[in-house]
Amino acid sequence: MITIENEFLTVRINPKGAEITSIHSKDSQLEYMWNGDPAVWAKHSPVLFPIVGTLKNNEYHYDGRKYTLPRHGFAREKMFVVADQKKDECVFVLSADEASRANFPFDFRLRMKYSLLDDSLSVTYEVLNTGSGPLYFAIGAHPAFKLPLVTGTAYEDYSLKFESPETAPRWPITKEGLIDSEPLPLLQDTTELPLSKDLFSNDAIVLKSLRSSTVKLQSSKTPHGLEFSFPGFPYLGLWALKGGDFLCIEPWCGIADPTGTDQSLEHKEGINKLAPHEEFVRTWTVRFF
Repeated sequence: MITIENEFLTVRINPKGAEITSIHSKDSQLEYMWNGDPAVWAKHSPVLFPIVGTLKNNEYHYDGRKYTLPRHGFAREKMFVVADQKKDECVFVLSADEASRANFPFDFRLRMKYSLLDDSLSVTYEVLNTGSGPLYFAIGAHPAFKLPLVTGTAYEDYSLKFESPETAPRWPITKEGLIDSEPLPLLQDTTELPLSKDLFSNDAIVLKSLRSSTVKLQSSKTPHGLEFSFPGFPYLGLWALKGGDFLCIEPWCGIADPTGTDQSLEHKEGINKLAPHEEFVRTWTVRFF
């Protein structure tokens, strides 16, 4: 386990999946991350790469061949190399190998940098095309924040506050894990989404093309919460599991297959394309209070 810290926060990261397992506030003594109870959901903050969500039949087509990938890809189960470590920053690297090329026929280098600045944690994804042809990929975050955050409060005491008024439907996820063809009403000229576990009774909330790039998890019953910023991520997922005292706030550069997909990787909604030696960089940041 790798630990980074400053005067405000202590963060622990598992090299397997380069996954955050703990974010502890030195001031309030609050733990902000879900505990990863294996009886409910054993993850804490998996990275989603090289796909986000589910492929139809777990398959995609590229260059005349059919390949298989599990939901959210393989990076979350891989051991990353610790490439650099300072007291308040750490860099993890995952590179293509023979095993990855079997079902993802591309050369890549994924660097994940965790940095602390005062009461904030920044997570930067750097994807480099190390091959001689194009690289197609998606990437996203899946951090699970403890909720309720403070003893004496309930899940329903919290809400998400968007930085701008939003009119946005949710895109339902089918039982096969695909994005349905018709959205359902959710946000109507509002900055606030009251939270309840019933919101996730039919899987995650999937939002597209929000005006906001910052959301705040807050409650009138406690001064503590967090502010999550995700500029440059066109999709946002929100998710909790029955029995799980957490909320996942998931910025994505990529999305699950729609029900009408032709399964071509090049045609996939939200797919990112890099030319040889080209690099893709995105950062999400959380401020804890």
